[in-house]
Amino acid sequence: MKKLKHEKELLKEAIRVGMIYAEKRGAAEFDATDSQQLKVEFLYKLLVHDKQIQPLAKDQMGDVGMRHKLAIWIGKLLPDDHPLKQ
Repeated sequence: MKKLKHEKELLKEAIRVGMIYAEKRGAAEFDATDSQQLKVEFLYKLLVHDKQIQPLAKDQMGDVGMRHKLAIWIGKLLPDDHPLKQ
């Protein structure tokens, strides 16, 4: 798995946007005390369920793989001129 440029920042943006998506869809309400790991796992599973992203292969399943998938997902949604895509 090749690390993306700005992957940490992309993940942060993916969590922010994903939380809005999940709450508008009525799938979840997040608390300020929810851990980042919990949010990543929930958002990954929701996006796979909604066919927004492809599921990971079983050998790649884990926190690192899910974080990477979320970073890729948001990277595709951002406009070409967004600073995180530079």
